[in-house]
Formats: sequence, structure tokens, C-alpha cells
Amino acid sequence: MRQGLRVLGVGLWAAGLLAAGCQGGDGGGEAGGVGRGSGQAGGLVPTAPSGYGDVFLGVGECASYGAAPREVPCNSERAAARVTERHNGESGDGRACPATTDFVLHLSESRPSSDENGDGVVPRGYACMRNLQAPHPGDPGGGGGPHTVVGDCVYEAGGGRVKETACDGSGDRSPAFRVERSVGTRAQCPPATRLYVQLGGGRPVGCARPV
Repeated sequence: MRQGLRVLGVGLWAAGLLAAGCQGGDGGGEAGGVGRGSGQAGGLVPTAPSGYGDVFLGVGECASYGAAPREVPCNSERAAARVTERHNGESGDGRACPATTDFVLHLSESRPSSDENGDGVVPRGYACMRNLQAPHPGDPGGGGGPHTVVGDCVYEAGGGRVKETACDGSGDRSPAFRVERSVGTRAQCPPATRLYVQLGGGRPVGCARPV
């Protein structure tokens, strides 16, 4: 459900679309932070532990809304999203996250007063986040998230790119194609396919047709 999609190739209907590769999005969240309904990967933001849990934003813990999210109890009214996986090191684009990840929260290196092992450092990395409440842009057809999966919809974004949008038409742009199937090669796509989208994984070709 990535917001910038790489297109492997096109059928006759959509001839001319080429590869894309941006990670930005049209989600409604605050830039670089956590916002209600955000479908984009968060930017590299400073984050500060609040003392909950042995690991800062560990798996199963929750982050608050805002441009500088904090760890908060998941039953708090400030809680926005839950960590489903966390990865240290370079944040990349979140491809290691689960398929239904709503957004990726990038963590900066900092030296807070408390942290996961007492050394005063939060490792640089990223957390895979799932909103506590709907909407879930990472779901198939939801219009966001770091992955593109079967059921997602896209539109022409100009410059040879396509981007995701909600299949139900609730996004800023109307859907033009829906990814109907994932296969190993383009030759395995059904005849109605008019767009081939790179998905990754064991079946990396997405077969898309006009909505």
C-alpha cells in the first residue's frame, strides 16, 4: 500500500506509465508524526520515552498523536496507534513491516533521561504502526501504508508515476486501477490486465485492471 508505486509495465490501455519510487503520500497525518487516518510513512522524528515498558515503543506498545509522538498507555485517550513490529538500524522504507501496516514511524537517535537499557540512547530505526481505530489505510483498498497488496487501487500521478488512493472513492483522487492478483511473472496475469505493479515478495507482479 505504498503511496509511490513502481510500475513494471503496462498494457495497451495505459501505455506509457513507467517506474516510480517515492514514499510520500496523501495521508491525513501530520508531517513526520502520527495523525488520525495517516496513510504515509512518518518522517525521521525525535521521539521521547515516557517510562512505559522496558523497551521504548516496543512491540505491543502505543504512540500518541502529534509531530513528536511519545509512548503512552494503549488505554490512554492520547493513544493513536500500536507497534506491531520494531526494527533498529536504518529505517529504509518499511518493507519489513507486516502487510497491513498503516504507517511507519521513523525513530531518531537521541539521548533521553530514560531508555530501554539505561544507556541514554534510543537506537535509530523504525516502528511498524497500526491505528487503534479506523480508518486503516494499510488494509487492502485503504489507500496508504508502506506496502502495495492485492485489492489496492491506484491512479496516474503524472511524471510516469502512479499512486495509491482509496478504492471506495473517499480519497483525494478517484481510483483508476485495482490490483486484482499477485503472480510470479507478467505472463501469468489474466488477459484483462492493463497495468503491472511491482509488489515484492515471492509473487512480485501485481496484475491491475481499470476500475
